[in-house]
Amino acid sequence: MKVFGLAGFSGSGKTALLVRLLPVLSNLGLRVSTIKHAHHNFDVDIPGKDSFEHRSAGAYEVMISSQRRWALMHEHRNEDEANLDELIAQMADVDLVLVEGFKREGHDKIEVVREENSVPSLYQSDSRIVAFASDCRLPDLPLPVLDLNDTKLIADFIVDHCGLDVPQIRKANMGLKN
Repeated sequence: MKVFGLAGFSGSGKTALLVRLLPVLSNLGLRVSTIKHAHHNFDVDIPGKDSFEHRSAGAYEVMISSQRRWALMHEHRNEDEANLDELIAQMADVDLVLVEGFKREGHDKIEVVREENSVPSLYQSDSRIVAFASDCRLPDLPLPVLDLNDTKLIADFIVDHCGLDVPQIRKANMGLKN
């Protein structure tokens, strides 16, 4: 399972890019999952629902399931926040896990930079930044700069960088039709 990230400061366009990348990568035949880091308290549950009541009553984990999906909520209680490797270990095996945030973790990533937000700065202290995605010119940088609006180019970069065996490309090379 390959892991690749999108890093940058709030408002840089990480989420918008990730949402555009998912259908492109999926259309190549890749199974892609995502992990998003939140810097604030969040809740995926609704007060008054049974699962919320289970958690409120002290359950360590609550799983809720239906015909269409299941979700597992894990309460840290007095534990430290899980690191990226611990979270990935909880996920099903896929071709690629795209990580939004977790900018201090040790996976390869693209730094997302928008003209109105800032200039590249993470790469100076993070050797795992392998490229930039930006909507403006970024002169004199030691890494590739990809057009933030060219989703296919960025998807191709990620596929190549991760060495992913893309089913659509494999079929084309074998002379097979989709």
